[in-house]
Amino acid sequence: MPANPPRPRNAAVTREAILNSAIRNFARAGYDGVGVREIAGDAGVTAMLVNRYFGSKERLFAEAVETAFAPPVFIAENPQAVARDAAAALVARSAPDADDLAPFLIMLRSAANPRAVEIVREAIERHVGRRLAKQLPEPGRRLRSDVVLSVISGVLVMRRVVGARALNGRNTDQLAELLEAVFDAIIDTPLS
Repeated sequence: MPANPPRPRNAAVTREAILNSAIRNFARAGYDGVGVREIAGDAGVTAMLVNRYFGSKERLFAEAVETAFAPPVFIAENPQAVARDAAAALVARSAPDADDLAPFLIMLRSAANPRAVEIVREAIERHVGRRLAKQLPEPGRRLRSDVVLSVISGVLVMRRVVGARALNGRNTDQLAELLEAVFDAIIDTPLS
């Protein structure tokens, strides 16, 4: 547990430090794998202060998830071409040397806790799911969205967690091309 120097009193800065610590720690160990004391220590505050700001570990987790899932990562707000842009973003952001993917890791490492899964699912639906669904055709807009998100999650698991050799090979252009074709098929397949 890193020892941080005391910070000047500033509620907004303290709250942000706690939230950033929570995102880092939930991404590292999941909901059940980290306690409020550990998050507090990493933020340079006491567990009592964390509870004063957030009320409970569950509410802290919900705010951490909300903060982590809100920014567009794989699905842009107004892409030029949904399939192409999502494929390119997925290849770039899932590369072994890419930055940490906190939202994905929070989801993956918290999957054993039913309440944490519910919080994550609601955040996905509210953010990336809604952003993606509004760009997809009917019928089956929500189904198409969930299938695209499932492909994204699968690629993240295989590239970043498992380290599948073919997915982490040198020819990322082929990977992007193949993913674009998969996304196009999901988007364009007629549904009754």
